[in-house]
Amino acid sequence: MGCQGSKLIPCCLVSEYKSSIIEAPDTVDDCSGEAGGLPVFREFTLEQLKNATSGFAVENIVSEHGEKAPNVVYKGKLDNQKRIAVKRFNRSAWPDSRQFLEEAKSVGLLRNPRLANLLGCCCENDERLLVAEYMPNNTLAKHLFHWETQPMKWPMRLRVVLHLAEALEYCTSKGRALYHDLNAYRVLFDEDGNPRLSCFGLMKNSRDGKSYSTNLAFTPPEYLRTGRVTPESVIYSFGTLLLDLISGKHIPPSHALDLIRDRNLQMLTDSCLEGQFSNDDGTELVRLASRCLQYEPRERPNSKSLVSALTPLQKETEVPSYVLMGIASTASFLPQTPLGEACSRMDLTAIHEILEKIAYKDDEGATNELSFQMWTDQMQESLESKKKGDTAFRHKDFQTAIECYTQFVNFGPVVSPTVFARRSLSYLLCDMPQEALGDAMQAQVISPVWHIASYLQAASLFALKMETEAQVALKEGSALEAKRNATSGH
Repeated sequence: MGCQGSKLIPCCLVSEYKSSIIEAPDTVDDCSGEAGGLPVFREFTLEQLKNATSGFAVENIVSEHGEKAPNVVYKGKLDNQKRIAVKRFNRSAWPDSRQFLEEAKSVGLLRNPRLANLLGCCCENDERLLVAEYMPNNTLAKHLFHWETQPMKWPMRLRVVLHLAEALEYCTSKGRALYHDLNAYRVLFDEDGNPRLSCFGLMKNSRDGKSYSTNLAFTPPEYLRTGRVTPESVIYSFGTLLLDLISGKHIPPSHALDLIRDRNLQMLTDSCLEGQFSNDDGTELVRLASRCLQYEPRERPNSKSLVSALTPLQKETEVPSYVLMGIASTASFLPQTPLGEACSRMDLTAIHEILEKIAYKDDEGATNELSFQMWTDQMQESLESKKKGDTAFRHKDFQTAIECYTQFVNFGPVVSPTVFARRSLSYLLCDMPQEALGDAMQAQVISPVWHIASYLQAASLFALKMETEAQVALKEGSALEAKRNATSGH
């Protein structure tokens, strides 16, 4: 990093708008080829997506604007352990099902490591849902405007804009140059802390939304005149993102350009970046933003020239993104609690002791509505099966525990995540990891934020030799447990 200080030198910025970037030739290659290992686009059933999101549980909402947003995004998990993000449109969106399917399939052809790729969709009755790769490390808006531990470092900010420019260039090369409402909420971070562009903005407009948010201060001027998105409009929005990264604030372009014209660049620059970059680098990024924000669309650069301009500015290219972001990598993750450690070590005896000690206190949140008619001899028999299962579980007779818990589960009316957790561990101790995984996932469907369900999934996945998926589940369980302890004051 350049350490000559981060106060920018206002060297003829305004007069150099048009000469600051040389337009790159049209022969630049795609940024980094196809994203490996991703399945082809597919159609999901509504039932599959309900199961994946625990019935679209409120606890699984990941939209920045929460439950009341018109189109809500949920996190979920498929049977093969693939983490997904599911965008559920409101009832009035996409009235033409054929148009929705065609548009989704077209976006679903894209596959690139710079995108949070579209994996599939669902179009049943009046339901319209999109399924994308899940990005677990929040949005650029969260890391830039609402950070809790540390502001984003300058090299990471440069990496964000390069990856974003590469994503736009890839999409352009595949005939998808239009992106709707590019902003800091559309940039997501994957499990390794790498920035990705959400595929949702590539979908054409639907009936319920606008191509740009209602804040006119950030809208491309030509869109205000014509109501149409063009490739040049996307570059204008890229310029507003550059301002976000320079300033650490969501600053209106008109105000930023005034500061640049008045040579008041200290007011424009994020004070948290003091000493992190050279005058030349800062000046170049401000020039680039100014060029993207030109009033006349034809005077803005194209995505290839953005990549060419941003590539030489990259610093600390050998440092992984998760290090720059201060995020624990999944591979090196070590849980901090006895249950998490026991699952990571596959110490099934220790897990048994902890589950026995916890008993059924975590079932209090599960809804068990029993009508009077259910209190029959059959119901009493079912509860007796559970009691026998508990006794067998306590005495480590796991085969009997499986049989008794299965009788209880098969009766149906009483939903108990703890029974599924206990049967899951019993399956593990009887060397039946696939069955154990199924029960651990069922426990999570019933209780979406129950950390024990995630931990048992991790143990089952370790037993199935699915190391990567197990580490992800372990990290998820630890995060849920930490959140639970924080809210309960433990």
